[in-house]
Amino acid sequence: MSARTLGAIVIGQSPRPDVEALLQDAVGTGTRVRLVGCLDGLSRAEVDALPPVDEADTLFTRLPDGSGAIISKRAVTGRAQALVDRFAAEGVGATVMCCTGAFPGLRPSGVVVFPSAVLSGLAQGLLPTGRLGLFVPLPAQVRGLARKWERPGLEVTAEALLPLADAAEAMEAAGRLADRQPDLVVMDCISYTPAQQAAVRRRLSCPVLLAVSTTAAVLREMFP
Repeated sequence: MSARTLGAIVIGQSPRPDVEALLQDAVGTGTRVRLVGCLDGLSRAEVDALPPVDEADTLFTRLPDGSGAIISKRAVTGRAQALVDRFAAEGVGATVMCCTGAFPGLRPSGVVVFPSAVLSGLAQGLLPTGRLGLFVPLPAQVRGLARKWERPGLEVTAEALLPLADAAEAMEAAGRLADRQPDLVVMDCISYTPAQQAAVRRRLSCPVLLAVSTTAAVLREMFP
């Protein structure tokens, strides 16, 4: 493996051709994307045996068969650490953690890109003050993830939108958020798709940041 390799870690299982294709397009054909999952090798029953213990421990992931799973962040963090360390030992140019959650217990080894930091920094630069709209996967995450984004001068309003939702459901959720007149919207899950972003944009008059493509844009600058 070489510096022209991007390590990509999804919190669920590989393959994730939707995520891999966006990352590959960002870094170009001269860089190899190697995508692995924290839960690779586990059966569906074993994945379901990793439930969150509370709201702060809750993560949503899309599995390769297209279904969704609600899993424990603590369980994922330990498995992710081994993958981060392995990629660093193999000499990848960078590793991207393909989740918008914060992982305070995860120790970076080498260059590690966290989409949560990318989105937070960009949102702060674009919207120092105003009203930020969020889409989060689950109703149980609305309160906690809204708190994560709060800062002085910023009002945060959140709406649940399952990443498995179709375009009509995305537009309906966008309509509810539009009533609160956000100045900027962040789709706060790596499993949201460009198609969902397009549907949301049809109902909103403000910029809409998609986690996976926003992160890919940063990676494009890192792998010229």
